Parts: sequence; C-alpha cells; structure tokens
Amino acid sequence: MNTNNMTTLGKIFDRVEKMSMDYMDQFIKVKEISFNNLDSLFIGNDYHSLRPIAQQSISNRLGIPIQYLRKCPTEVQQYNLNYWITQEKNEELFFRFDKEDIRAVFTPRYFPADNIEVLEKLDSLGYKPDTPVQCSLDGNFMSLSIPDGNKTFFINGDKMTPGISISNSEVGLASLSIAAFVLRLVCTNGLISKTQVSASYRHVSTKILDEFPGVLDNISHELGIQREQFRISLESKVENIPSAIESFNRQFQLGKEEKEAVEWAVPLEYGDTMFNVVNVYTRASQFEGLPAESSYRLQKVGGNILGMLN
Repeated sequence: MNTNNMTTLGKIFDRVEKMSMDYMDQFIKVKEISFNNLDSLFIGNDYHSLRPIAQQSISNRLGIPIQYLRKCPTEVQQYNLNYWITQEKNEELFFRFDKEDIRAVFTPRYFPADNIEVLEKLDSLGYKPDTPVQCSLDGNFMSLSIPDGNKTFFINGDKMTPGISISNSEVGLASLSIAAFVLRLVCTNGLISKTQVSASYRHVSTKILDEFPGVLDNISHELGIQREQFRISLESKVENIPSAIESFNRQFQLGKEEKEAVEWAVPLEYGDTMFNVVNVYTRASQFEGLPAESSYRLQKVGGNILGMLN
C-alpha cells in the first residue's frame, strides 16, 4: 500500500487492523526448533515457513551470512542452521507469526512497537480518523506522515506544508522513529527532514510509546527549520545533475530498485539546482511497486541532502 497521495488516518487504521488479524507472537524454546532449510522449519511437530525477513533475522542471529546460505544446497542449509542453533545462548527466542508463517525472529529482550499501538497512541493524542495523512505501508514497514496545514509556507511559488513523520517496522527493519516532515503540495512529494529534534527508539523498552507526546511536542516547535534550507537549495546551482545524483546514490548506498526509482524521477523534476535534486529523491519515493521501506528511505535521502545546505 503506497498512498503517497493523501488519505486519512482512519483508513490507515482499518488497513493495519486488517493486516494484523492473524498476527501472533510467541516465545519458542530453542531446543524445539529444527530447520528443513532456509525456507522452513519445525517447532516441535509443527511446520512453519520463514518469510524473507525471518530468514535474514535468523541467519544474523546465528552468525551465518545470508548470501552464503542462499547459495548452498538444501542439505547444507539444513546442516548449518541446525548446528548453529545449538550454539544459541538464549534458551528461547521471540517469534512473530502471520498465521503459520514466521515474520521475524528476535531475542527475548525485543519489545515490539506494533503499528496498531502507534496509531492508537496518535488517536489518544487527538489525531482523529479524518486527519489527512500520507502513508507507505506493507507487512514489513510503515511510514506515516501528518502535515499541519496551519504552518504552510511558499517557496518559489511551491506550497510547502510541514508536519511530523512516524516510521516503524514490526519485523526489525528499523526502530520506531519520529522526525519533521515537509509535503510539497504540487505533486505530494514528501520529505523526511534531517533535524536536531528527530527521535529514534530501539524496540526494547516501554518508553517507546510513553515518550511519544513529548517528542511530538518538541518536533512541532522546530518544524520551520527547513524554510531557509529550501531557499538556499533554490539558489544553489548544480552544473551536472546526473553526476550529482550518481554521487548521492553511492553516498546513501541506494539499492537497485531505489536507483531505478530515482532514474524514473529525474525527468519529472528536471532543473539545475539543489532544489531539483532534493525533489528527484522525494518524487522517486512515489515509484510504483516500491516497498514501503524504500519509499521512506528515498524521502529521508531528500531530507538529508537538504540538511547539508547551510
């Protein structure tokens, strides 16, 4: 679900609620785990498939390079996984399920911040179901941005609306994070800004949601920080846009799919200033079929580039 055009918080809540209907968490005794291969395992006598993120998390946990495992024959995968699981120091691991599929595997210390909890916290803080939002959402990642129309400003005729952005991964791709956000209304390009008030929490403490109100309040006082940076970006000429973009792609270590999205966005944001470069990355986040995490990442790259200007 990539709703880079505006939707409402209520619709996102309904979508998250539907997605999580069959989610379940369970602490599993390590001695009950036996692998068939990288794709599946048994917990006792019960068969379970491992989704790609779960494959990555279990291989990381056991210290086996995932790329190596994927190249191995099935029997070699089985041998490696079943040997190294016996070296696990924890007596049990924390498993996240969707029906019979395993979504992710963590240590017992992991404290999940679920998307539904994040949305419920926003509701308790006064963000109503009809609140306009921009959202990228899939089973691995949620990026939710809430513009504040009362703080709208104009840059070179473009209408800009600042707000807050909240990102979260229930399967460990990233920690719960809250940052400033700017929406460019002409094409609903969203930019996650690099600011001093950004906050990020690892999923190991109940403080994650308890501190939400304070963090949101701090960010709301700093949302105007980007105005001057946008002005500077318009005045900063770039002699070779393709070369600049290639350099930023390397600097931010974009993946193949993200680079394809950037290439798609270049003609849509054609120009010769840093303002155009920033908007190439924010427009790239709207590339059709892009995973939610990649969409968020490209918005963040745009914000980081803008944050370099002073």
